[in-house]
Parts: sequence; C-alpha cells; structure tokens
Amino acid sequence: MTGLTLVHLYPREMNIYGDTGNMLVLRKRLAWRGLDATVVPVSVGDPLPADADILLGGGGQDATQGDIGADFVSRAATLRAMADDGVVMLGICGTYQLFGHEFLTKDGRRIAGTGVLDVTTTGSDTRLIGNNHVESPWGRLVGFENHSGLTRLGSGVQPLGRTLSGRGNNGEDATEGAVRANVFGTYLHGPVLAKSPGFADELLRRAFARRGDPVELAPLDDSLALAAAEVAVGRPR
Repeated sequence: MTGLTLVHLYPREMNIYGDTGNMLVLRKRLAWRGLDATVVPVSVGDPLPADADILLGGGGQDATQGDIGADFVSRAATLRAMADDGVVMLGICGTYQLFGHEFLTKDGRRIAGTGVLDVTTTGSDTRLIGNNHVESPWGRLVGFENHSGLTRLGSGVQPLGRTLSGRGNNGEDATEGAVRANVFGTYLHGPVLAKSPGFADELLRRAFARRGDPVELAPLDDSLALAAAEVAVGRPR
C-alpha cells in the first residue's frame, strides 16, 4: 500500500478542543504500520487537492466560523463532487454543520451550508455540553460535545451512532452524528479518533479501498487509547 493524502481544512481556525489531533492520530496509525501520509493544509483561498484520500475539518468559535463560512460554501460543488467520488471525510462540530444544507440561527438568519450531508441545524438557547460516548457500527466512539446548534437528519443520511450518556445531535432523538457513504459528521471533540481507534482504522480502510489497494491493516496495540476512553466515559458530564 502506498501512502495517503490527508487534507486538513482550516487547521488554524477550526481546531477547538484538540480537533487537529484527529489528523495526528491518522498519521501515527499509518506510520506505525510503515505507511506514509502527505498532509495538505487548506486555508481560505487555497485550492483543494485533486488527489485527496481523506478530508478532515474541526470545530471553531462561532465568530471564526463566520469568518471562513463564505470560503467554505464557495467550495460546495467541489466538496459534493469529492463526496460522490468516495473521498473519506470527517467533519467535527462546525465543519459537520457546514457539511449540511443550512444553519438557521435562533434569530432567524439563514447561513448556507455545502449540502454534502442531508442535515439541517437550528440555533438555540440550550447548550449541549459534556463528555459523551456513542455506540456505532465501528465500536464505541468517545469524545466531548459543546454546541448550541440542534441538528436534524434527513432521509439521505443515517446516524453515526446512538448516544448513551450525552445529548448528541439535538438532545431529543438519541442520535449522534451523520453518515452518507464515506462522509461522516459528528459533534465529538476530544479528539474523537484518539479514543476511538477502531473508527480511525475504518477511515483508513475506506480510503485504501477507494483506491483499490489492499485493506488489511496490521493490528496495533490500542490498550492506551482504550484505557483513555474508559477514563473519559467514567467522568461526569
């Protein structure tokens, strides 16, 4: 297997609660297996690489998201085409929201999204915050949520998982995150991949499979990551 091209959207602006750690986790899990990774940071105005294998984006302060929102939405057609082509994407919090159709603020202002995922988000006075863990098809996902946007899933996506202790997408239907093909969105910060190694490897497997490469990844010693997940799960919200 050859190395992967990892695209990091807005690494400086969208890096709240350690979301850049997701990129570090993927690079390390490749390196531990003797595989290379090329990381391409993409900031406002930078082109999106045509050879992207995995695209990651984190969360940011509301003001920061406003600053980059127009640039993000200007990439909507390209991002949708990449998603349709099977590029693996992971959007955390603010990026997850921008992957959706729109964000309707609590005062009625509509902020357009990219339409990569069939979700919509509405602002509220309620903040969903605290440690969270969810059951997913790729094992338990562990992270930290902090958002006041309430996200509803459309018919074109499935939940990433079911929340066990937190409030997830909207605090009402027990869903957390969204999935369409190789595109994943979630509210789990932390970074989520540091304490969810099975999910991290699933992203890598999908990226290699899309390229037609063998997808058998050598097993790693994940005892430390799983121990960290146990500690996080045991903490009060």
